[in-house]
Amino acid sequence: MSNAAMNAPVNAPVSAAAEPRVRFENVVVEFPTAQGPMRVLDGLSLDICQGEFVSIIGPSGCGKTTLMNMLAGFLQPTRGRVLLDGKEVSGPGPDRGVIFQEYGVFPWLTVRQNIAFGLRLASNKTPRPEHAAVVERYMRLMGLADFADHFPKHLSGGMRQRLALARAYAVRPEFLLMDEPFGALDAQTRTAMQDLLLEVLQAEGKTVMLITHSVDEAIYLSSRIVVVTARPARIRTVIEVPFGYPRGEAVHEDPRFAQLRAQIRELVMQEYAAQSKQQVRLSD
Repeated sequence: MSNAAMNAPVNAPVSAAAEPRVRFENVVVEFPTAQGPMRVLDGLSLDICQGEFVSIIGPSGCGKTTLMNMLAGFLQPTRGRVLLDGKEVSGPGPDRGVIFQEYGVFPWLTVRQNIAFGLRLASNKTPRPEHAAVVERYMRLMGLADFADHFPKHLSGGMRQRLALARAYAVRPEFLLMDEPFGALDAQTRTAMQDLLLEVLQAEGKTVMLITHSVDEAIYLSSRIVVVTARPARIRTVIEVPFGYPRGEAVHEDPRFAQLRAQIRELVMQEYAAQSKQQVRLSD
């Protein structure tokens, strides 16, 4: 990876004609504490264009999830603005599907009922006569058709996360906001889920923000990787991933993959070291 690629501009667009759909403008987030305001994000600016898959990676506790929560509409910035299609984000909306690490499914509903749940909400625009077909489609896509009438407690961890993905996809959001969605899975299941996600995105054409601690996952899935600093989070660098779509396991054998992995790991480890120094100073 060239130095130019490693130091790509923060707001590098997908193409010269692409306009950002998401814009974080000089965002600051502070939380009140007994010792005074704790700054979590500090003057962070980032654009995300239609069809991009952007991964956010950095030390634990640096503010990555806070960034996603603002785009989801769960949190407002202390200063600055978060814009979606030129309008400030003021709350959650059906155009943004959020997927968490903790299997976001209802244990009292069957697989079929879980997927259908969002379709019945007043904010959903899918015509009622199409609901059954949508549910069947996503059960097939996620390999859940044989478990349509099972409750989540009867599913494996990987299957529960597939169910969470199916429920998010079924309401047809334009944006997927994913916070460590595969973090609790074993390595083999995690790989299968990553491949399934790529397949569905190839068919559905979503824009994705992924929070992850896995450098390999970020490289394998993303079009861009945003490396953020220790808290308060700022953007350290944005890296263009040099692999096109569709992708497969062969990408892992590309020499550029190993080179990029080493470079990103070094950046992240430097931020972990900076975080450790912060904690030592606070404990003195």
